[in-house]
Amino acid sequence: MPFPAFPPAIRLAVIVGQPSEPGPYTIRVKAPHGEKLMPHKHPEDRVYTVISGVFYIGLGDEFNASKLEAYPPGAVIILPGDTPHFHWAKSGEYVTQVTAMGPLGLEYLSAKDDPRNNNP
Repeated sequence: MPFPAFPPAIRLAVIVGQPSEPGPYTIRVKAPHGEKLMPHKHPEDRVYTVISGVFYIGLGDEFNASKLEAYPPGAVIILPGDTPHFHWAKSGEYVTQVTAMGPLGLEYLSAKDDPRNNNP
């Protein structure tokens, strides 16, 4: 389903738990080729597992393609809470699975990048 904090083409599926509530949750995120998630952070520690495609993630306060690291299917990435990062579906669609302790939070470092601020 669409998720208000993501660009419109990116989809989120809840696998286990209730991400908006305290407690464990698992979600899957599908991003079509070319989609970007601009620099943002989450308060919760996260474990990303790449399900399909190549997951490109970079660390930092600004989007910088040279900082992207490519992770193939099966890769696991640990991301501590409050770590600024960004994603790009650079080479094609990807699906990642995210496991964390809720509630899920997502804060863009620049308000102009937050799709929730662009609704009429």
